[in-house]
Amino acid sequence: MTRICFELQVRPELVGEYIVRHRSVWPEMLAEIAAAGRRNYSLFLGDGGRLIGYYETDDDAAARAYLAASPVAARWEAEMGRFFAGLDGRADEAASLPEVFHLAGRHVTSHTDTDTDTAEGSAS
Repeated sequence: MTRICFELQVRPELVGEYIVRHRSVWPEMLAEIAAAGRRNYSLFLGDGGRLIGYYETDDDAAARAYLAASPVAARWEAEMGRFFAGLDGRADEAASLPEVFHLAGRHVTSHTDTDTDTAEGSAS
């Protein structure tokens, strides 16, 4: 399983409409995301329209190819493209952020264990 995280910029003047659109994502688009093999898909919206997305998949290249060939995803992306600033291509093709830490399988030193953080124990 691969964890994918990406960042996009929602145009600040369209943030409210972007949120409303995601309260009622088309059922057929939700089905296509699942059929593509993306799981645990989440979007987080920060100040000024900073959008962080996250999902898990077994094969990201296959998931991207599936969605690229999907007429439903093409319609959704065509409608949603106007929300993003500085986007070159479809939003679902945004470059992923590199993972630098993952808690699973790691020993994390608490502040009560030591007075100083170790490289292994620091997650910031």
